[in-house]
Amino acid sequence: MGEKLHWWQTRWFVAAMAIAVTIPLWWPEIPPLVDLPGHMARYRVQLAIGGNPWLNQWYDFRWSLIGNLGIDLLIIPLAPILGLELTVKLIVMAIPALTVTGLLWISREVHGRIPATALFALPLAYSYPFQFGFVNFALSMALALNMFAWWLRLARLGRLQLRAVLFLPLSCALWVCHTFGWGVLGVLAFSAELIRQHDLRKDGRGGHWLEALVRAGLGCLPLALPMALMIFWRSGDHVTGQTADWFNWQAKFSWVTMVLRDRWQVWDVASATVLFLILVKGMRDRRIEHSRNLALSAIFLLVVFLILPRIVFGSAYADMRLAPFALAIAVIGLRPRGGLSFRGAATFATLGLIFFGARLVGTTWSYWLYDRSYDRALTALQYIPDRARVVSFVGRRCRDDWAYSRLEHVPGLLLERKFAYTNDQWSMAGAQQLTTRYYAAKGFAHDPSQVVTDRRCRGEWWRPLSMALATFPRDAFDYVWLLNPPRYDPALVRGLTPIWRDGRNILFRIDDRRPPADIPPALVQPQPRLNGAISAR
Repeated sequence: MGEKLHWWQTRWFVAAMAIAVTIPLWWPEIPPLVDLPGHMARYRVQLAIGGNPWLNQWYDFRWSLIGNLGIDLLIIPLAPILGLELTVKLIVMAIPALTVTGLLWISREVHGRIPATALFALPLAYSYPFQFGFVNFALSMALALNMFAWWLRLARLGRLQLRAVLFLPLSCALWVCHTFGWGVLGVLAFSAELIRQHDLRKDGRGGHWLEALVRAGLGCLPLALPMALMIFWRSGDHVTGQTADWFNWQAKFSWVTMVLRDRWQVWDVASATVLFLILVKGMRDRRIEHSRNLALSAIFLLVVFLILPRIVFGSAYADMRLAPFALAIAVIGLRPRGGLSFRGAATFATLGLIFFGARLVGTTWSYWLYDRSYDRALTALQYIPDRARVVSFVGRRCRDDWAYSRLEHVPGLLLERKFAYTNDQWSMAGAQQLTTRYYAAKGFAHDPSQVVTDRRCRGEWWRPLSMALATFPRDAFDYVWLLNPPRYDPALVRGLTPIWRDGRNILFRIDDRRPPADIPPALVQPQPRLNGAISAR
């Protein structure tokens, strides 16, 4: 421990990596994460519904104690000072930074020093769940990693009573941020405590695992209080959402290949392959060994990943969210054996830093391209008045294309910026504070009514665009916003006046409330091909 630290083991290096990992988020005004604009719309309702009573005609917002309130609570003190959009951006930027510090801190506590191989895990700060915009989940996981590192440090220092006192409220706070982070912290803490208790009491025959198991469970009791909160949350009459799709092995294999999914499939899969090759090399190369602590943690997380269904309490992709973190724990569990020279360790660290840098460059470029598409789409907002009622239809294909358009919840920015009604909000009682109550919208009141396709997709609720245009209740809306739409019959937009266009994106004003089938074809107005404003009335 008295030897000089190498460059990748210093505090300045950890700080530099925490700053560097935020670079892709510096430029975009709205972080281009799939679900984030929809969450921002909910935050706006949360902050403004008290002073804007007409929002009560569209949405019902009720505070309740649920395990999914991370950013929802943080914006309360920060948004009035910084503004909602800047507040959200800064919090989102903090998530990958905290993920990096958590991974490196865990490595330091487990190995004594940060091993060179740990640098390969840093790109997982931009894992697929983060790209999807599961921001409360991602924040809770970033916090859980740092809390686990602190858990290890307090044990190493022998401050077990202090640890118990501190983690009783901390575990509850983490559960409130998001249940998943609390659960993962429990798995990590239990596996680490199991190894620690076994090593404290082992004898020549290898130790008493049963005794260690009991003592580990007792040691983790300070983390158990949120179980009572969980029972209270999920037992209410207001709770909805099913748990389904167990042991979908095809999907689970896909999640493993998608841990770094962003825009370019070949690049993302190749990058994930590098991580798995690192693990394989770690198992076969005598110069590298595994930490028993983190190896057991990774195994426990893998078992949970295999057991978890795809849908839990109505929330999809539950198992997918765990895959990158199980991989990250496995990677940071590797360390060079004592016989590895400084030159060999420095080579590993340099390669890891190059890998991290290459992923950052790719993510920065990808986010810049997504930001451009956001900017083009959002120019339509200047032609929509405040408090308008807008039905949006965002096109996608039945096939799960690797690169999403990330426009699926951009309509939520209408609500966030213009206090307009949008049909992209989630409405699951018990899963979040907001539910829709705009009954005039009928089947076009909430997510996923904004997602449309060119044909009926097997196993999905999405409507074909032709069906959506023909059946949405025109008397409930003032505007129709098409984003990246598939082809449609112009007869379906009879009575709609185009007022803005950018490429395939187009904004219509509803001038005739009758269904398109009831409007004579002679009244159909030609659609100009010009970009930008077409007419403004």
